Amino acid sequence: MPTNGISMALKLQFGLINYGNRYLTAEAFGFKVNASGTSMKKKQIWTLEQDQDSQVVFLRSHLGRYLSSDKDGKVSCEEEVPNTDCRFLIVMQSDGRWALQSEPYLRYFGGSAEYLSCFAQTIGDSELWAMHLALHPQANLLSVGRKRYAHLSIADDDLSMDSNIPWGVDSLITLVYMDGKYSLKTCDSRFLSNDGKLVMENGPNTSFTLELKSGKLAFKDCGGKYLSPTGPTGTLKSGRCSRPGKDELFDLEESHPQVVFQAANKRFVSIRQGVSISANQDDETDMETFQMEIDKETKKCMFRTSGGNYWTLVTHGGILSSATEAEENTMFDIEWLGRRVALRANNGKYVCTKKNGQLAAVSESLGEDEQFVLKLINRPILVLRGENGFVCHHKNSNTLDASRSVYDIFSLLFSDGAYHIKSVNEKFWYVSGSGLVCTDGDKPEDFFFEFVEYGRVGIKAQNGKYLRGDQGGTLMGDGFSVDASSLWEH
Repeated sequence: MPTNGISMALKLQFGLINYGNRYLTAEAFGFKVNASGTSMKKKQIWTLEQDQDSQVVFLRSHLGRYLSSDKDGKVSCEEEVPNTDCRFLIVMQSDGRWALQSEPYLRYFGGSAEYLSCFAQTIGDSELWAMHLALHPQANLLSVGRKRYAHLSIADDDLSMDSNIPWGVDSLITLVYMDGKYSLKTCDSRFLSNDGKLVMENGPNTSFTLELKSGKLAFKDCGGKYLSPTGPTGTLKSGRCSRPGKDELFDLEESHPQVVFQAANKRFVSIRQGVSISANQDDETDMETFQMEIDKETKKCMFRTSGGNYWTLVTHGGILSSATEAEENTMFDIEWLGRRVALRANNGKYVCTKKNGQLAAVSESLGEDEQFVLKLINRPILVLRGENGFVCHHKNSNTLDASRSVYDIFSLLFSDGAYHIKSVNEKFWYVSGSGLVCTDGDKPEDFFFEFVEYGRVGIKAQNGKYLRGDQGGTLMGDGFSVDASSLWEH
């Protein structure tokens, strides 16, 4: 359910790694399970479902079937609806690993390769599993106890848990996974240390073990203490607790794209004057920032203000920020025009900027006044995940893999309606003559972001083609249209 009315808590999806460093895998053939996966792809991703009235959990495979164990310890994954044999308890270990205990039979799940069972009476190495989150790692962090979001506080130079809503670039948190531990990275590419300081280098004090309690997350530091908000602004740092209570629990929520619009009059669209929406400001603040929420069914877009209202079409083509709920008049079609976008309201007319700066959906055709620059403001650092995995540097060349279970973090730079993508080596992405996306450019090349589906973006290269992952897992810039291979979680 929505927490503060902004977003849904993300469903926990993860891979489970056994003592032999292999992933628990659900095979389509015979609905069998094994622990043979060497990396986390679709077959290795599991979704956690929590029983509402107890600590019982259910593990659902990518096929929508549930892990189960019978009284003899035989394990399968074929139940479409969870029954008694699908009920497990998570027994957390001090190092953050899990033991999965069958609730009806009290035996532990483990093994290796094809030899998995749920018959062990005690927990040994072969019954321990490490959790590797499969979620997109960029999210908003909500304190369960305070019901407030984390944001980078420039004044206090810390991560404060005191935002009512996750607004603007400073609310973006990136989870960095390394050697079974997680670090929290801020929008300015610093890491949270357990003493609450933000530092440039990742090390033992910035690495946390992720634990699960009642479907919520807890972050345990190298000294066995847990992150929690402290003081009036909720500075995030390790407290005194060595067991997680409500103050030490967090939810991850999806981070929707937040944008600013610049109209043909070179001024920013704003709600500073009240409910009317006008292009009349010269600077970008929360009042000029709008959250894009794309309807899953119609693919139309809604624009939410920092006050929680939506843009809506009113009589005579007027556009106001007065709607409290999503409905037909709050939905707009976006036309992607390279460096510019056009918006078409529910009356079929284009939104234009009038002489006084006010927005109105009154135009039958496209001209300069119907075009806007759309600038994404809450992704200064970029992680992309496609249908087969994350985008990551290829080990031995200047190309990119698009099917990895680990990810690289890239810099995103705005340039008049286009974007430049920069690698860790300070070189730029470009598309070669053969259609390969390369990462060693000395000069930036334009890419165009098209937010065409809920949670996913199409990226068009300078050559007019879309970035896509090919069958071999290489990132190419030769896609003719937006489809499953060319849509990216961001």
